[in-house]
Amino acid sequence: MKLIMSTCQEKEAERLSGRLLEERLVACVNIIHGISSRYWWKGKMESDTESLLLMKTKPSLVDDVIKRIKVLHAYEVPEIIVLEIEDGNPDYLRWIGEVTV
Repeated sequence: MKLIMSTCQEKEAERLSGRLLEERLVACVNIIHGISSRYWWKGKMESDTESLLLMKTKPSLVDDVIKRIKVLHAYEVPEIIVLEIEDGNPDYLRWIGEVTV
């Protein structure tokens, strides 16, 4: 299974995660509000308070999730990072595969 991480403005987190869940592209989204992000953008250092989305899905849906985030996201270049879930509770990992399309 895969873990997809993305940050967004706090007000956007519920809408973005809700759409991905409704479309059954992800099985679960954990939202961590209030993270402090510092980054370079268009030649200057920026800082923001954002939400971190931790989304679980199956490998066959990763490309679809990335495409949907890019369409739905307010940022010009949204952070989207995909990590391999190497191990975990077999029942939970099986559940991810069962509830996604």
